[in-house]
Amino acid sequence: MSTPTPRAPLLATTDALTILLDAARPIDGIETLPTLDALNRVLAADVTSPLDVPPMHTSAMDGYAVRIADLAHGSRLPVSQRIPAGHAPAPLAPNSAARIFTGATVPAGADAVVMQEQTEVAGAEVTIVHRPQAGEWITAQGADIRAGSVILPAGTRLTPQALGLAASVGCAQLEVRRRVKVAVFFTGDELTMPGEPLKPGAIYNSNRFTLRGLLDKLGCDVTDYGIVADQLDATRATLREAAEAHDLILTCGGVSVGEEDHVKPAVEAEGRLSMWQIAMKPGKPLAFGAVRRGASGVDGADGAGAARGGEPAEAFFIGLPGNPVSSFVTFLLFVRPFVLRLAGAQAVAPRALSLRADFTQGKADRRNEFLRARVNAAGGLDLFANQSSAVLTSTVWADGLIDNPPNHAISAGETVRFIPFSELLN
Repeated sequence: MSTPTPRAPLLATTDALTILLDAARPIDGIETLPTLDALNRVLAADVTSPLDVPPMHTSAMDGYAVRIADLAHGSRLPVSQRIPAGHAPAPLAPNSAARIFTGATVPAGADAVVMQEQTEVAGAEVTIVHRPQAGEWITAQGADIRAGSVILPAGTRLTPQALGLAASVGCAQLEVRRRVKVAVFFTGDELTMPGEPLKPGAIYNSNRFTLRGLLDKLGCDVTDYGIVADQLDATRATLREAAEAHDLILTCGGVSVGEEDHVKPAVEAEGRLSMWQIAMKPGKPLAFGAVRRGASGVDGADGAGAARGGEPAEAFFIGLPGNPVSSFVTFLLFVRPFVLRLAGAQAVAPRALSLRADFTQGKADRRNEFLRARVNAAGGLDLFANQSSAVLTSTVWADGLIDNPPNHAISAGETVRFIPFSELLN
């Protein structure tokens, strides 16, 4: 009687992520885009400021620009000029004040601005009722940005405020990496699209909508091959076609060892595959590998070579579990950072918060649990009652995931690690 092969130990979530990120290489291809069109793209080159910001000394208040030394002879001064924002002032005349507005250039010779609430105006003269300090209410030239400084390093994913920062130094265009090209398809003869009759034993393909939405939010260039028939030849043909023009092939379901699970043997025939059992709940099964590009013609290629024109000889492959919550969570924790790293982003880890648990979960699990929870009005966390991997309603009700370590029961009042969806869905 043969001895059964022992199961490999479960892979820790941190170890699985490290393997993925170590394998990811920033894609080739740089585009120059108008700054207005570069939202969510990743910078391919540093943005260096050609100028100081502000480019001159400016007033931080509506008020009066003065020379402090002139106030030694009295607090009543004639108003010698009016300086709106966007107008070049004349030097400040001796023993006078200049009416000035927020953002306007401080005239040469002035060393303070007195806000209008601390003055009294009578005709063409102003009385200064507050003795200012040198530099008061003046924003110095270069206080925000110095010419020659790097304001946005390569690898920065461009947020709306980053676009504003680039525009503030006059950048009309930005060099960014091209979009990551992702092919996605789904297997299972039981899958039905919404709008079609639901036959006995069939289910609607919710994962297609969830994963497409997640990829779109990441700014990927997505090709959706839809539902592929549960046939080995059909699956292999789709993999070959997808590998030719994409950086990553993403599938959902079909990677186990059942007779109708054809993704695993198809990927192994067309490339290479590692099947992982990750110590996490939900989302234990995950597949990672690559599919050869036809022009390479090399079995077992490791992706280091080039198929043609400098392109990698492989397209990466990630196979997600089929349960809807499992595929959602594993995408957020593994696919998202992998795609961002392919796109050249440096910061791919979500920021977590330390928040109070306003619930008790007495039963510990041996795996790293990712519990759907949301912040309540008191600033603590409530737990969704049903944490099953099939309960998609939990992902809409929740606003984040509790990262609960293995073998840890949660008591009400303790501090837990919470990853908001706002960090994971951008």
